[in-house]
Amino acid sequence: MISSTAVLPPLARRWLRATPALKSLALRAAYLRSELDRHPLAEIAVALDALTGLAEQAEPTARAVLTSLIPTLADPDLADRVAALRQASIEGALLPLGRLVRAGPLELPPPAEIDERKLAASATGRALTLGERRALARKPSRAAFDKLLRDPHPLVIHNLLRNPRMTEDDVLRLAARRPAHPEVTVEILRHPEWSQRARVRMAIIQNPGSPPGIAVPLVRLLLRPELHQVLAAADVPPVVRVAAQELLERRPPVPERGGRGEPQ
Repeated sequence: MISSTAVLPPLARRWLRATPALKSLALRAAYLRSELDRHPLAEIAVALDALTGLAEQAEPTARAVLTSLIPTLADPDLADRVAALRQASIEGALLPLGRLVRAGPLELPPPAEIDERKLAASATGRALTLGERRALARKPSRAAFDKLLRDPHPLVIHNLLRNPRMTEDDVLRLAARRPAHPEVTVEILRHPEWSQRARVRMAIIQNPGSPPGIAVPLVRLLLRPELHQVLAAADVPPVVRVAAQELLERRPPVPERGGRGEPQ
């Protein structure tokens, strides 16, 4: 916990106090999204700058807030808001904020042509329609999961991620799939709980097909061992590698053996 928050902007203090008190990951994400909507941009920019600076030093409470907030910042629906924060970071010389939002707007490519042979099929071998696949994703049998996990349509994935039979290993398969489907990555990011799982974040970051507008902000949440893992990966995009190296250099020295605290 932060020893003193007296020097932090009021909104940053508010988030650091209120967010950890919400036990549900979904509630945390919803609360912070509502905060982005109700406060002036300048106030949000200063608060995010302060929190990002603390998180870069591996401060646990600030990292917890950003863990719930970063998926929201990478949502395409907030692209205009994030662009305005990027401009505010430049005009106000808010360097930590600038590092958080510098990856640029999330631009999704046109949907790729779908190979119906890879989609879920009926008992007669007929490829299911989109409506049928969406319905199946709400209550699939485990036998149908393999086909549904390969489905590139975001509406199918949206339903699948909210299915109570979905496991973290299933989500990891989605996040690590190559070639990546950016629309699927966005759906994972929009889920209030799966997007906050450390293993899922790492799968997205290390997938070379993940949009930089998603992968780069997620790098800000990594601990020292995870940063080293990203730097050791052979096919991580340069912009993600640079973000990981920069954050690693900003981390405080590793405590002596036997010291307390989480891995940095």
